[in-house]
Formats: sequence, C-alpha cells, structure tokens
Amino acid sequence: MSALARKRVFDLALLLPLVPLFALAVGALACGVWLCDGRPIFFTQPRIGQGRRLFHIVKLRTMTCEADPAARRPTRFGRFLRQRGLDELPQLLVNVLRGDMSLVGPRPLTPADAERLIAEHPPFARRFDVPPGLTGLAQVCLAQGSALTAALDAAYAERRSALLDLRLLLRTAWMNLVGKRRGALRTTLPIGRPRHLSWP
Repeated sequence: MSALARKRVFDLALLLPLVPLFALAVGALACGVWLCDGRPIFFTQPRIGQGRRLFHIVKLRTMTCEADPAARRPTRFGRFLRQRGLDELPQLLVNVLRGDMSLVGPRPLTPADAERLIAEHPPFARRFDVPPGLTGLAQVCLAQGSALTAALDAAYAERRSALLDLRLLLRTAWMNLVGKRRGALRTTLPIGRPRHLSWP
C-alpha cells in the first residue's frame, strides 16, 4: 500500500466514526449563521489540490455579503467561528470524505494565491506533492510569509506519518478550544532545513 493510500485509510478511520458528531456540530453552527447573519449559510470557493487539481471547498459563511468583495467584513458570529477554526468543519463532511482533502496537509490555496506564492518562492510548489489538509504544520504554527510556509510545507511533505498527523490534529483541537493564537505551535524551523523541527 502506498503512503498516500495509507494516509487515506488513516483519514477515514478517524473520521467515519465521528461523522454523526460532526454533522450535528455543523448543523448547529449552520443554524447559528442563519439566525445571526441570514443566508447564504455556506461559502464555496475553488482551490488547488494535490497535483494542482482544482476542487471547491465548503465553509460556513463568516463574511458580510456586499457585491464588492473588497467591502466584505467578518460578521460578529463569523469572527467567533474563524477564531476557533469552526467555519472549516463542513470540509470534513464534504471535501475530506470525498477525497479532495486530507485531515492534515498544506492549506489549500486559490489558483491566484498559488500562482503568486510560487512566483515569490518556487519551493512553495512542493506542497502539491501531498493532499491539502483541513489543518497542517504551517497552520498550527500560524506561519506568515511564503518562505516560512514553504519550509514548513516541505518539512511536512518529507516527514509525514500517521504519528505526525495525529500530533497535528491534537494541537488543532487544542487551538480550537483556546483560540488560534494561544494554542499555536512555536517552531524554530530554519528556512531551507526542513528536517530540523522543534516541538514544545
């Protein structure tokens, strides 16, 4: 069995028993969006996956609905969802189950962002060697900038394993409980040396 096939089995083994729980959570949060902010409840957008394949993510809507995208702002309930990563829960029931994404991997980017970031930092393209994830090493480190994000994505692509995925999932659960900034992983990863990763 290939590494990618093992990763898919790992994802489904963790996710399938929890589908009813996540469905209830998504339903409750969707009702919250509807009551607080009205329709639409969900937000979809094209993203680039493994091998640069295009797919559409599904999230709970967190922004206002002005015709001009530049004028849109997070809603009050949307800020709460985004601070804890709860707006991304629908991806579990749609994108991960469908195989567009994995539980853990690089953040899926829009085509425009992918093109821009690869132009800024060509090693960024390494992220397309693995499926994008609901969470990942760069996400739990709150990485800023294409160079650091590329290094963390390369570190994950090189060292990915079920144990690493489990550790990142546990860290993500902690961040969802206490907030992203309080729960983020601190790393001293040197740029260009992805083997050296420090965990607290």
